[in-house]
Amino acid sequence: MSGGELPFAERLARLRLIRSEGVGPVGYRSLLGRFGDALSALDAMPGLARARGRAEKLRVAGRDEAERELGALARADARLVLLGEALYPPLLARLPDAPPALSVLGDATLLACRGVGVVGARNASSNGLRMAEMLAGELVLAGLVVVSGLARGIDAAAHRAALAVAPHPGRSGPTIACIAGGLDKPYPPENAPLQAEIAQVGCVVTEAPFGTVPQARHFPRRNRLIAGLSLGTVVIEAAMQSGSLITARLAVENGREVFAVPGSPLDPRSRGANNLLRQGAVLTEGIADILRELPPGTPAGFAESASGWGGGPEDWAALDAIRDRVVELLGPSPAPIDDLIRRAGASAPAVLTVLTELELAGRAETLPGHRVCLLGRF
Repeated sequence: MSGGELPFAERLARLRLIRSEGVGPVGYRSLLGRFGDALSALDAMPGLARARGRAEKLRVAGRDEAERELGALARADARLVLLGEALYPPLLARLPDAPPALSVLGDATLLACRGVGVVGARNASSNGLRMAEMLAGELVLAGLVVVSGLARGIDAAAHRAALAVAPHPGRSGPTIACIAGGLDKPYPPENAPLQAEIAQVGCVVTEAPFGTVPQARHFPRRNRLIAGLSLGTVVIEAAMQSGSLITARLAVENGREVFAVPGSPLDPRSRGANNLLRQGAVLTEGIADILRELPPGTPAGFAESASGWGGGPEDWAALDAIRDRVVELLGPSPAPIDDLIRRAGASAPAVLTVLTELELAGRAETLPGHRVCLLGRF
């Protein structure tokens, strides 16, 4: 490896693997664990999909496609960071469905720093914006990185407040913008100058390929990035169905702290944050409430442990026996994969391998939050 990176041929093959049809974070790790390297996994994928009932041809990303993406990133002065490489953020790597590939623009070393997420309403009130600015500025002065999603309202206020602080002479405060689309597709468009400023002094990160136009289905992945990169997440004004509550749920599911700023019960924008307080979130009125609850230090670096099914003939026989049970337990509503493993009465590698086969066959989909759903009954 050079500079903590995988060899170029393996990097290219792993990028092809995650960009191939039917391969999500869980399947990616399962395939690597089962076949040992990305090229072997790519070769085996069409056969696995056919064996599980797929009739149409599986789209496997080609070498040219991966090289074009790497070239586009290089021309934008951005870089690809893969799970298992030295620059991959250790906090994010602890997620069971950590994104295998990140596109990063700016200072990638910030991804390994102690950070706190600050999220909230797009149509924020004046008091909400003021609270976001106050907390973000004080977090930077306390030596923390502000992580947010570049949305209108609370997110943008938190980013701008972090940039406005100068913890060191001549240097803006550190902030990380997690975005839903490609690095070349700022969203919302009016925040393109803010994204460019963050890229100069902070970091912009996405798991979407270069050129991806952000769509509604991409935002839960953006929310996973915010929760996964942060020691804790602060929610300031959030309606009951807002994306900020998805970020909070993902934070809780992955053992991170959730902080909520209380608001007026007469303001619909406060109902989500107030409900989080009822569920046990830390009541937050100032920076001291956050600092008091954050764990000390930074989690140790992550040594890649992609799990898969790599046993002998007896293992394959056991795998055949549990396939029907796994499909029986699945339904159209997303279910936690950990719960599925427990109820299937089989090892985690075995269940993950079955889920990978179902994804390749187009019969299942894994979702942010380490959940899975069945796409159809066969």
